Amino acid sequence: MELRQLRYFVVVAEERHFGRAAARLHMAQPPLSQAIRRLEASLGVELLHRTTRRVSLTEAGHLYLARARAILADIDDAAQEARRVAAGAVGHLTIGCVGSATYSLLPALSRHLAVALPGVDFSFRGEMLAPDQVEALRTGGIDVALLRPPVTDPSLTVVPLRSDPLVVALPAAHPLTAETTIKIADLRDEPLIVHSADRRSTMYGVVLGLFRDAGIEPRIRHEVGETSTLITLVAGGLGVAVVPAPVTALALEGVVYRPLTTPAITVDLALAHRSDRSEPHLTRTLTLIRNLASP
Repeated sequence: MELRQLRYFVVVAEERHFGRAAARLHMAQPPLSQAIRRLEASLGVELLHRTTRRVSLTEAGHLYLARARAILADIDDAAQEARRVAAGAVGHLTIGCVGSATYSLLPALSRHLAVALPGVDFSFRGEMLAPDQVEALRTGGIDVALLRPPVTDPSLTVVPLRSDPLVVALPAAHPLTAETTIKIADLRDEPLIVHSADRRSTMYGVVLGLFRDAGIEPRIRHEVGETSTLITLVAGGLGVAVVPAPVTALALEGVVYRPLTTPAITVDLALAHRSDRSEPHLTRTLTLIRNLASP
């Protein structure tokens, strides 16, 4: 039995006439009749009643027609599914985001991916520090990471997306809110709220480096794991913080942001994934993220 025999039988059964069926199949009638005879012989049953004027289905033919249609539909569905997989239109991916990207990029990214790749099931993990993202990429906890370099793991591919300037988050009642820009020297005696050193935050090293390069020993008052907590503590008047500019998307009452202009440095945002992975839906997602997040 061949699939083309099933397709021939379905057309003959629908047309109830070999001549019309042959025309529909763009073939001569004798080969069509022979193919149906071979199908019946392989099954050992008669599927069609034949007369000089018309063709009708036997009882076995009616049952076989229903099954043949179901088989052909399943085969067509499998082919379409295979094409969708090859095109990167279906699958599942988990995307991890560093804190600043969670608030500034993730809302637009999730909407964009849902529209562009509706067949891909996306899940998101926000407020992840870079070391946690690297470990999650290695173990399969996430498939894609939006993180702050550096990343030294040779098993990962890291693609720079953009550079973000730094801003200072101040309590709304702080005297420095009267300034249009802030210098590190202005923060000499201020209590600082920083991301956790224990969790190896990239921003922890950046902030300490800024102060020490300026010859100032930072006064760290609180270390936190999440950007939302850091900004909440600033709103509570417990200190000031130096953060990437996208954090300003977290517009919390009681916090004012001012640009940090001296020194005028930036921190990079990068896209990371395992180098040994190249599934079509992953490749398409990486391209979409690069297009959306790049300046």
